[in-house]
Amino acid sequence: MTKALTVGVLGAGGIIAPAIVRDLADSEEVETMRLLDLDGARAAEVAATHGGGRASAEALDAREGLADALRACDVLVNSASYRINLDAMRACLAAGCHYIDLGGLYWVTGQQLELGDEFERAGLTAVLGIGSAPGKTNLMALEAVRHLGAPAHTVDVAAAGRDPEAPPGLSLPYALRTLLDELSLPPMVVRGGQPVELAPLTAAGTIDYGPPIGEADTIYTLHSEPRTFADSFGCSESSFRLSLKPGLVERLTELIDWPAEEVQRAQTAASPASPKTFSVHLAEATAADGRSVRVSCVTSPHEGWRLGGGVVSTASPAAAAVRLLARGKIERRGAHPPELCIEPDDMFPELERRGCEFRVEEAVTT
Repeated sequence: MTKALTVGVLGAGGIIAPAIVRDLADSEEVETMRLLDLDGARAAEVAATHGGGRASAEALDAREGLADALRACDVLVNSASYRINLDAMRACLAAGCHYIDLGGLYWVTGQQLELGDEFERAGLTAVLGIGSAPGKTNLMALEAVRHLGAPAHTVDVAAAGRDPEAPPGLSLPYALRTLLDELSLPPMVVRGGQPVELAPLTAAGTIDYGPPIGEADTIYTLHSEPRTFADSFGCSESSFRLSLKPGLVERLTELIDWPAEEVQRAQTAASPASPKTFSVHLAEATAADGRSVRVSCVTSPHEGWRLGGGVVSTASPAAAAVRLLARGKIERRGAHPPELCIEPDDMFPELERRGCEFRVEEAVTT
């Protein structure tokens, strides 16, 4: 039975949240939304522009008073910085509220998993990382492993995005501080069944993403997928590789050592990406005999919402998870990565209606 939910959205004034709010506003499973952000005026702007008349807004520090704000909510979508994920989860436990976020950048994800028993005892679900990557990529990996039909030795993920009408200067696919962490913190991969630390910006080779990107150079970056894949799939090897638009990595590395206040100013001054962006994600599972299955997803711009595919790619899985929770399709309680609590057959049709195109290919590695 479907229940119309009251949804809290934390970090409502950020890059991704407006698209989440816009998606939820089109969802009959959502009754009302409560938009929360340090910048109350920005949250109010998002409510007015994207909330479809069902959203209210208020200024709130996630570390102060969040539990009280959530007592009237059924689920929180945390689109704020991963640094406050644990605070937000504890607030949900205090309020009796389900929890969804966009990822914990490996190390925080590990800490979040430790709250699983508390969520299970409370009869609550925490979905850890249900954006594009992590999130959609986790379910693509699950689909690849299932199609493989044999134990997966390697499960790898790759992501790329491009903006054919990028504005001049710095424009960002998601939060600047998270991008800088991905580039400056040592990436973690799984090798021989064990986590292995690499040097930041380690080259990961060239990947053919297929159209519309084609071949692109990649680097290993710190991501949540390798934190959970070994346990979820029993694989011995796993990694996350990223391709950013040419020149962006070099521009971002200039900012890595900047003081936090300067980084925030750069974030505020950055131009929004154009509504013409698109993103490509790949998940590949390989068996010990060299057989492999690759699942790819291309997310195109959403013309009706005037939002680029890069933003929609991250926002739409989170919004879809809210709908699936309302329909009773996410039943497992506790704190889990998406591959352990969401079925691809439930999620992928939701995303296809938002402009995602999935493809499954089988190959033999030589």
